[in-house]
Amino acid sequence: MSDPSSRTARSGDHFTVSTPDGLTLAATTHGPTSGPEILLVHGLGQSRLSWSRQTAGTLAETCRIVSYDLRGHGDSSKPDDVAAYADPALWAADLHAVIEAAGLSRPIIVGWSLGGLVAGHYLKRYGLDRIAGLNLVGAVTRLAPELLGQAALAHVEALSSADFAERADAIASFLAACFAVPPPDADFRRMLVFNGMVPRAVQLAVPTLDDDGLDDVWATVPRLLVTWGDEERHTRFEMSQRVLDLNPAARMSVFEGAAHVPFYERPERFNRELAAFAHA
Repeated sequence: MSDPSSRTARSGDHFTVSTPDGLTLAATTHGPTSGPEILLVHGLGQSRLSWSRQTAGTLAETCRIVSYDLRGHGDSSKPDDVAAYADPALWAADLHAVIEAAGLSRPIIVGWSLGGLVAGHYLKRYGLDRIAGLNLVGAVTRLAPELLGQAALAHVEALSSADFAERADAIASFLAACFAVPPPDADFRRMLVFNGMVPRAVQLAVPTLDDDGLDDVWATVPRLLVTWGDEERHTRFEMSQRVLDLNPAARMSVFEGAAHVPFYERPERFNRELAAFAHA
């Protein structure tokens, strides 16, 4: 009889996660159950579908990947209440609930954009013992205007506008600015759909999230990989560089010709580097 730990999960096994405050999160697992664990945390307005070039790529051949929709995103619950998104502890508890529900022991957490802030708040509250490492990808490590890129700053007010037309235009523009080169039309149409599903309450709440204590987290993560695209327009280079200044053990990988989505624009390299980081 074969060892159960060597069995391969069917690609795209879906499950749901209940949060402490009564919401439901949508999640998916990919890859071999015996592989190194990777938990993907997406950015503002995105979804677990953002990681398709990881979950359906070479990374899923050797790693067990879990991705989920943040609260207010994708197929997860979407309360129309700013308070449901304004407390960082809620986002941290969600991530913890996903780890528990998926039965992850010591995953690599990949935090992209807002996902970096979420990962930081998780580590602040639940500690470092449950993770094998952290990969920050174009991540928000501090919500400070001087660290945000022009694309992010230009869209803050419009994304939360009470004017639906203005908000819709801002969603499309914000998404387009994520890329150094426009993606294929079919991909962009899908991305527009899940970006447009996010309630206005999320856009109102996210800019108010605090980052208290996160510098202590970045300074103490023992295994930390920082990924940044050199055509990034949502976060400044200083946003990522400051993590290396805080943590001498951290290392940076710069993706030339990529913007806010190096995992999408350079998936072969991204998957190779993340797999090596996970297997190390």
